[in-house]
Amino acid sequence: MVYIYKKTIGKKDYYYLRVSSKAGKNAVTKDIAYLGSTIAEAKLAISNLKGYDTEIRKASRKINLFLESNHYLEIAKKNKYKVDSLLSDKIYEIEACKIHYDKDFKKQDKLTQKQLMDNFIVDFTYNTTSIEGNTIELKEVGNFLREGITPKNKTLREVYDLQNTRKVFDSLDLTAELDNKLIISIHSGLMENVDERTGYRTKDVHVKDSHFSSTPWQYLQADITELLKWYKENQTKLHPFVLATIFHHRFEKIHPFFDGNGRTGRMLMNFILLKSKYPPIILRKKYRTQYLDALSKADEKNLFSKELDQYKDLVQFNTNEFVLNYWNNFL
Repeated sequence: MVYIYKKTIGKKDYYYLRVSSKAGKNAVTKDIAYLGSTIAEAKLAISNLKGYDTEIRKASRKINLFLESNHYLEIAKKNKYKVDSLLSDKIYEIEACKIHYDKDFKKQDKLTQKQLMDNFIVDFTYNTTSIEGNTIELKEVGNFLREGITPKNKTLREVYDLQNTRKVFDSLDLTAELDNKLIISIHSGLMENVDERTGYRTKDVHVKDSHFSSTPWQYLQADITELLKWYKENQTKLHPFVLATIFHHRFEKIHPFFDGNGRTGRMLMNFILLKSKYPPIILRKKYRTQYLDALSKADEKNLFSKELDQYKDLVQFNTNEFVLNYWNNFL
């Protein structure tokens, strides 16, 4: 396996082309070429490198992903951003994605943009529904959303789950205000033909796989009102990524619906990011346990505590998911 390895000495980076192979049970790595101390030098060195054409060709997607993501990271690090204790240095990785999103993705022709966004929506739909128990596999999700091929031996509920997620994402109105009407509309769209209980719940519920108590139904509207007030007050105070992450957690803790809270919360998180002109996020099913653990860690203080340090793990988890899935889907 061939890949690019970055070594940092002091404040300077050095790039190498490295090959990794197995010798019996042991892994052996070897640097086969020095590529320079900047991404521009590394790109040039890769294009002129002789003798490893086959290996580089096989690893071209991974190499290009590394080069492009680090190129935009270098650009981001030259800019000054407002210090955020929850994001710390991760802010540069997030802003690198936004710079690419603005300067590359949005400058592509409309068909290319549509294809890339379709890839994202398939990936997002698979993960956000499977976190909640949908058993339809990624390939089947792609076949259904792109070609209309209905998965075999699956329930209608699961199929509608996919269809609704695509429909709601496609219809997000980024000019709309985040209010009760929007929240209920998004939830109703996601629950169409899945669960007839739309609108805020009128009874208490036990939240599966959690260690917190959701808002008692009598106080639900008051907590949602407080959440929306908090969102408006912090739109210009918090980094949009932090704002979206904390809103998501507080929404989940309130748990305003009988069902579909997770799917609605993740859709609202993407609404906030897109409205703030940031790319959307995918939280993957394979890290469901870590995701729920990070949400639980954020439960440590009162719902509307002014202290935000309890969100450190959740923000860091979401950042890692955001960055990796951005480059995988939009490059």
